[in-house]
Amino acid sequence: MDQTEPEWQLYRTLLAALQEGSLSATARLLGLSQPTVGRHIDALEAALGMSLFTRSPSGLLPTETALAIRPYAERMQATAEALRRAATANKGVARGTVRITVAELMGVEVLPPILTAIRHTYPAITLELVLSDRVENILNQEADIAVRMLDPTQEALVARKIGRIEIGAYAHPDYLKRHPAPRSIDELAGHHLIGFDHESAYIRRMLSDTPALRRSMFALRTDSNVAQLAAIRAGFGLGFCQLGLARREPRLRRVLPELTMILNTWLVMHEDMRHNAACRAVFDMLADGLAAYIKSQHDR
Repeated sequence: MDQTEPEWQLYRTLLAALQEGSLSATARLLGLSQPTVGRHIDALEAALGMSLFTRSPSGLLPTETALAIRPYAERMQATAEALRRAATANKGVARGTVRITVAELMGVEVLPPILTAIRHTYPAITLELVLSDRVENILNQEADIAVRMLDPTQEALVARKIGRIEIGAYAHPDYLKRHPAPRSIDELAGHHLIGFDHESAYIRRMLSDTPALRRSMFALRTDSNVAQLAAIRAGFGLGFCQLGLARREPRLRRVLPELTMILNTWLVMHEDMRHNAACRAVFDMLADGLAAYIKSQHDR
């Protein structure tokens, strides 16, 4: 007798259980009863012929099998969500759901007015925003559209270069009262610098232009660019900020104008989405909004 292929719902419950670690928490997350969650796990274990969890007083402990199949289940989830978004979009009509992924700082500080304009123009489009500095895999349909600060390398993508975001060194006047602005890059070592904790791909790209900067120099290390900007605003020390954002902060002062870093900004989507009216509309408005933001860097 052929073994019946497990339903997607069972894998969905598996992913939730891996995330939550208990039957009760998984049930709350999925809006199911606890016995139903237990039956889903039992059914998946029976279908696969393998144990997925060890039940213990502390909750559900995943087996090696559960951890091994997790990435495949996550791909199924991404595909299911992409199918749902595609099914809600009528060909030629800008309606449905569009999922956008963007770095945290851009999503918090730059995109909101652009998303507002999109909503006013296309009220039938629902937007999903993923704030992540991780380069989401558009080919695996983890998102429909991505704003990237690195040149795209994947094939089968529609990519549009928006422009160059310039980053400079800034400090709050309260900090500069205590610590006079550096007159040269060599004097940075005597300042309270704000910078990254771990080197991401785009950090390595920027450091190639500024080899004088090293992680060991930073008095505050965080991988959150939002937290870095907040620390600059609070007068913690000297940090790095996009010129377009600094223009909105009239009290911030730029120091060492020669210390400049550049981020190439791209808008990317899977080529299969080019004929999706909702994705196309959002892509074009994002491109226009980001281009206007980049142009504002040097507006007076």
